[in-house]
Amino acid sequence: MMKKILVLVAFFLVAGNIMSKELEKATLGGGCFWCTEAIYKQLNGIESVMPGYSGGHIKNPSYKEVCTGRTGHAEVVQVEFDPTVVSYTEVLEVFFSTHNPTTLNRQGADVGTQYRSAVFFHSEEQKQIAEKVINLFEEVNVYKEPIVTEVTGFDKFYPAEDYHKNYFAQNKNQPYCQMVVAPKIEKFEKIFKDKLKK
Repeated sequence: MMKKILVLVAFFLVAGNIMSKELEKATLGGGCFWCTEAIYKQLNGIESVMPGYSGGHIKNPSYKEVCTGRTGHAEVVQVEFDPTVVSYTEVLEVFFSTHNPTTLNRQGADVGTQYRSAVFFHSEEQKQIAEKVINLFEEVNVYKEPIVTEVTGFDKFYPAEDYHKNYFAQNKNQPYCQMVVAPKIEKFEKIFKDKLKK
């Protein structure tokens, strides 16, 4: 009897692994990562959001180093998403709708290459989708100026220091959060209300 139970347990474990969802990753820089993290945490189909640094030339950069603009890194979020719930195209639709992709190396008062608009693609398919989304946004004149978002292959991702994680949720009354992050979240919630987590 015990042997049959063990065989059944093994079967269900294997079946569960086969049936488990395959998550995909997206690495995106849209200015301050406090904003992008707070937005993607609310998007249905997003399983995890991690703020960090990508696109630079030194290993394990600190926030202080990245802020100098001399490491080459952008502030990014790396999201894991369930493509059966939210597609990469939809992830990018949110990205291009919640920051200004037409300003080179800046978002509002945040200036420097670390605040550049960037898509670090994880596959050739992601690259093609990013290029198509950009072309679509430009064809329908969503923005008056050309989109300057960097579309480049993903290399390394370095997680940000712990105090950056879930920053907006823990610091809602901080002036930057009130003046910069909150309005972006309000815009996101208004445009994508049908795609928010329940």
